[in-house]
Amino acid sequence: DTVRMQLLFLKEELKATSIKCVIGGSFGGMQAMEFAVQAGSAHGEHTTISGGPYVRSVVAIACGSAHAAWQIAFSESQRQAIYADANWDTNPLEAKKGLAVARQIAMISYRSYKGYQEKFGRKAKTNTLYGSSAQYEMKSYLEYQGQKFIPRFDPITYIKMTEQMDSHNVGRNRGGIASTLQTVHIPVMVMGIDSDILYPLREQEEMVSLLPNAELRVIHSDAGHDGFLLEQDQVG
Repeated sequence: DTVRMQLLFLKEELKATSIKCVIGGSFGGMQAMEFAVQAGSAHGEHTTISGGPYVRSVVAIACGSAHAAWQIAFSESQRQAIYADANWDTNPLEAKKGLAVARQIAMISYRSYKGYQEKFGRKAKTNTLYGSSAQYEMKSYLEYQGQKFIPRFDPITYIKMTEQMDSHNVGRNRGGIASTLQTVHIPVMVMGIDSDILYPLREQEEMVSLLPNAELRVIHSDAGHDGFLLEQDQVG
């Protein structure tokens, strides 16, 4: 529905006759794939005046064709952190402690074992390395990321965003993923990160195998899912 609304806005409000390329990473990549499905075929829901595909190409980065159980599990654990905040039931916008923990969970999924190990290892800010007083640098980093996130987001929006991500499935009500992707005939570049634990490279490989006119580019990085943000030379 979100992408359908964007397409209608582009066509009816901005009067755009076609879109040369839609590019997106992670959640944006999911939407880019929806653009491909809805408007990347002469037989799609959205075409040009002459009957061609309204969207002429797509670059989808670090995403899959549907949110898998693994990704839903990460989303749900983040939502549960927010629900557990004492403010959630009475004043959900103030469930900021829960939001900070949700962000910490997300940050774990965005990186990789090797990336965190090389950056932090077992380094600590104190000599005490046991119990709640242990100040591992990894702990400080996660706490910092959680607090930094609070002014930029609110708990309700975060809940709804993760729910929308979990709903991602290009094959829903279209006969399944395989048959749906086979209708997309525009060029699609799919990019994946070889250390991504959240959206593993096998998901991008599967999409490319099902799309008639697709190519796979692999980003080599130890940064995990965030590699598409950090490896700018490779992505560019």
